[in-house]
Amino acid sequence: MSLPHAILTALLEKPSSGLELTRRFDKSIGYFWSATHQQIYRELGKLERDGAIRALPREQATRGQKKEYEVLPAGRAELARWTAASQDPKPLRDTLLLRLRAAAVVGMDGIEADLRRHLTLHRRQLAEYEEIEKRDFPPGKDAVEDRLRHVVLRAGIDLETFWTQWLEQTLEELGAPGA
Repeated sequence: MSLPHAILTALLEKPSSGLELTRRFDKSIGYFWSATHQQIYRELGKLERDGAIRALPREQATRGQKKEYEVLPAGRAELARWTAASQDPKPLRDTLLLRLRAAAVVGMDGIEADLRRHLTLHRRQLAEYEEIEKRDFPPGKDAVEDRLRHVVLRAGIDLETFWTQWLEQTLEELGAPGA
């Protein structure tokens, strides 16, 4: 149920066309709530049918022109209801951890190389998040909205830091040279 809420959030931040929204998803919300472009467009249609959003009126209808959407009061109310609702943490489901557990019974073929690949990917993501933090959250940017966005980014930084450290320790514990 969270994809419609992610879309409502993005549209409240800035009315957008479907294409603009998918691009923004790829650069921000998509870091922690991924969705394909098809899923986003399908959800935009549902939200519009449900009266949560509407396409902004255009002066002239032109074939192939992008619709730009805005959130209606019903959409804002739904997002506020969802934001205020209590939710339990979700249990961790990670295939790498399951594969390590399976390697304990079938052997480690390919595991070390994939651990190194994961380490590279997590280091890259961490560097990207840290660059976003430097660019978008300079000292003194402390409005409540900015602080909320920053804590979400900090969660990403902390998770990538965790994964980087854990993978380094795991490789070391497995006796992988150059860990």
